[in-house]
Amino acid sequence: MLAIDEVGLAANTAVMCRSLGLPRATLYRHRRPVRPKRERAGRVKSPRALLPEERSEVLEILHSERFADKSPSEVQVTLLEEGRYVCSERTMYRILKESDEVRERRNQLRHPQYTKPELVATRPNQVWSWDITKLKGPAKWTYFYLYVLLDIFSRYVVGWMVAEAESAELSRRLIEESCLKQDIQEGQLTIHADRGSPMVSKTLAFLLVDLGIEKTHSRPRVSNDNPYSEAQFKTLKYRPEFPERFGSVQHARDVSRELLTWYNEEHHHSGLSLLTPAVVHHGRADAVFDARYCARLAAYAQRPERFVNGPPRRECLSRAVWINRPENTTHQDAQISTQAAEVDPEVLRNSPTRGPDADLAITSNEVPSPLGATH
Repeated sequence: MLAIDEVGLAANTAVMCRSLGLPRATLYRHRRPVRPKRERAGRVKSPRALLPEERSEVLEILHSERFADKSPSEVQVTLLEEGRYVCSERTMYRILKESDEVRERRNQLRHPQYTKPELVATRPNQVWSWDITKLKGPAKWTYFYLYVLLDIFSRYVVGWMVAEAESAELSRRLIEESCLKQDIQEGQLTIHADRGSPMVSKTLAFLLVDLGIEKTHSRPRVSNDNPYSEAQFKTLKYRPEFPERFGSVQHARDVSRELLTWYNEEHHHSGLSLLTPAVVHHGRADAVFDARYCARLAAYAQRPERFVNGPPRRECLSRAVWINRPENTTHQDAQISTQAAEVDPEVLRNSPTRGPDADLAITSNEVPSPLGATH
């Protein structure tokens, strides 16, 4: 009878452990009574051990000017050749270890501590981000290189170029001509990039000093420090018209011009409340938001029951765009770009409309031309 009960108990235990996903061995180990650990007997000192004064003598020999830069094996054989034996090589290492003097003597590579870049832009042409991406050429292992300068506040491509190689001199020309086109003044702009060879070159550094432009760099192997350029490249390469390979450098320039024109003028950016970069860069965001808000108000006036969240709200842009926004910042300008702002319909209805000369400051709606391209 007892044996039958034990079999039933074991079967119930197996079913229970299987349902809990727990091995039976774990259950049995926890059921086992804890036994107190036996006191470890004191270690008996070996009769062959060195006396304290002998250990001090060995340490003094190893610290001497003669043997300070030699290994214990060299020290031992040198003393043996002189007819003197103090202890074994292993004992020398043991004595040095007790004194915390055993370590790698060669100089070790120590990576410097890089500061995390923290940049904020509250208007266009305040912080630019730039990078270079590879475009596959007509044959394997052949590439063209697309240089892109991006304004992080408006996501507007302020300059670009397709070349057959990465070059510090070409980067210098691109940045210099882009600054002239955007009328960048001294002390106005910060340019951020990763640590590629063209980005950290002295040629480019001297140009930025001459133009009064501050530069910052990403930390090594940290792609999140340059997020806007990385995201912009991904947007271009995921377009259906982006080819698998480019037949020539001119083909790469033609396709890049079409894609970047689309990106600036037609792409409704999710980080800009679905405005295009050109609208934000050239200061036309308020007019677009007003038009959208009027359309929503008209729809609300006809069918208010379809607006389950109440009257429509006017959209607004984020007042600040960050690269690595500090966690403890209280900067009230760093708002979500889609945050809504209440606007009185009567005030909006009575506000003056934009005149025909409102956008005369825009000299061209085309994407900046690439350096070296044929016009």
